[in-house]
Amino acid sequence: MNKLEKVLYTARAHTTGGRDGRSVSDDGLLDVKLAVPKAMGGAGGATNPEQLFAAGYSACFMGALRHVAGQKKIAVPADAAIDASVSIGPIPQGFGIAAQLTVSLPGLERAVAQELLNAAHQVCPYSNATRGNIEVDIVLK
Repeated sequence: MNKLEKVLYTARAHTTGGRDGRSVSDDGLLDVKLAVPKAMGGAGGATNPEQLFAAGYSACFMGALRHVAGQKKIAVPADAAIDASVSIGPIPQGFGIAAQLTVSLPGLERAVAQELLNAAHQVCPYSNATRGNIEVDIVLK
């Protein structure tokens, strides 16, 4: 387990209704209706935890990528992008998730881009939280 040396920030959200409910952050900036996706037998029509995880992981990974690139004095292309997918399915103990991040770093040499991905995967908080717990694929587009 990785114990925080120091807390830099704490996000807080209040959720009611579970997968068919609503989540609101303590500052009110996040206020989302939740719904079970149609693919899982729900009504759909609202976001779901897997979409929120995909958005959070990809945003966090981009931040980690920019951080390690800055340390190496490498400019991240302005049109860098990450397509994230988070899948849910049964595992022996109930349900689990798997994640894939497909990273586009146009204009960077492939070897340099892969080096940045590898370094970012080591420092990204989401990568550290999921490592050894779920299947995560980081793919260079």
